[in-house]
Amino acid sequence: MKLLVIGLDCLEPSLLESWKESLPNLSALIEGGWFKKLKSTIPPITIPAWVSMFSGKDPGELGIYGFRNRKPGSYELFIPNATHVREKRLWEIASENNLRCFSIAVPLTYPPVGINGIMISSFLTPEGAEDFTYPKGFAGKLDKLCGGRYIIDVKNFRTEEKDKLLKDIYLMTERRFNLVEALLKEDWDLFIFVEMGPDRMHHGFWRFMDKNHRLYKPGNPYEDAIPNYYAYLDGRIGKILDSIKGEFAAIIVSDHGAKPMKGAISVNDLLEKEGFLKFKRKPNERTRLTPDMVDWSRTRAWAEGGYYARVMLNLKGREPQGIVDKKDYQKLREELKELLSGVVEGTKVFYPEKIYRSINGLPPDLIVHFGDLFWRSAGTVGNSSIYLFENDTGPDDANHSEFGVFLAYPKASFDLPQGDVVDIKEVFRISLDVLGIGDDSLNRESGEVPFSKEEEEEIAKRLSDLGYY
Repeated sequence: MKLLVIGLDCLEPSLLESWKESLPNLSALIEGGWFKKLKSTIPPITIPAWVSMFSGKDPGELGIYGFRNRKPGSYELFIPNATHVREKRLWEIASENNLRCFSIAVPLTYPPVGINGIMISSFLTPEGAEDFTYPKGFAGKLDKLCGGRYIIDVKNFRTEEKDKLLKDIYLMTERRFNLVEALLKEDWDLFIFVEMGPDRMHHGFWRFMDKNHRLYKPGNPYEDAIPNYYAYLDGRIGKILDSIKGEFAAIIVSDHGAKPMKGAISVNDLLEKEGFLKFKRKPNERTRLTPDMVDWSRTRAWAEGGYYARVMLNLKGREPQGIVDKKDYQKLREELKELLSGVVEGTKVFYPEKIYRSINGLPPDLIVHFGDLFWRSAGTVGNSSIYLFENDTGPDDANHSEFGVFLAYPKASFDLPQGDVVDIKEVFRISLDVLGIGDDSLNRESGEVPFSKEEEEEIAKRLSDLGYY
């Protein structure tokens, strides 16, 4: 049976349930299929969530813990690309089983690998890259197929220029769906695409919709921006499903959900206040923490921000100037866990080795979800308080929630686990089952090829603009 996977980044399950009447196509799929919450990765963020979904591996097994990962023997971070994914993903296994595959805009697919079909990489493609499709020459066909310039991602959703942002998101989504509609006319067995629009809409417009958001103002001009966008998605999904000929199954998924953001915790200011982090010279205004600012000879712990926090210990023998003895490692983690858990009610602090099936690469020593993910983590230092009520990297209305959407249609095509929740890693197994393929995933043979310095700097700036530390 053919399988279509529609990925909608950050699509929120509670909104689908609330707006059923205005979403006739999705509602019909829910009635005739399986509708469950999808339990995301820890942390619930685009990378590593989409990689886990299509490999069946958790972040520890992948050795990929976020958009930025720790560089062994250094205080620096690096941005992973597709070559750092050592597990085969769904389209690679399907290709090896002689199935024709399309992979469109799935996160962490640059540089694209050769598959039995077509691949177009995602929003982490370096600016101006010409090798973001497989086959390479296919890039030249995109603009014609999508009815205008193909848009990989909106430039910046952290802006007060809401009219422009709304226009940009719709244009990106429209052209992605145009492209998908055109490619679905070709022969395929597995077709996967991911649209980033819901994520950009939630971060940019949640406060205008949610009456419980602290910044909500009744009667604002963008009150219907998100529900109208969901209705637009519903129409486009209905159109592509109607266009498919032959028997097929469909899965609609999101990597995580969304919820209103109450504020941010300035985690490095907290660590400095409590004596864990020492500066060469303490900043007197808000600035991004960089390794050169830190007095590593006196620092025991530091952190990175984002929609979750990553806390690292300055361990002897691991960090270049480590001062924490290995015998004190667990005691210090427990001390930090107690401190961080008390910052705001509902905070969860995780030890990586307790939540992942195995550990590869260099994980954070602690992963923190502040305030049941109603609070994000600010990575800056020099703030006047550890509690921030404006985002430190630009306007942002929403944080990520740990449950996304899983919708499978028709019901008879799927043998699903019991309960109301599907684990994100299960999507891989479920998809193989529909395609009639056994789980024969193996490590990929290709080695790691890091971004060039110029590419990494460009992507790092883009991630910072988008709020991904």
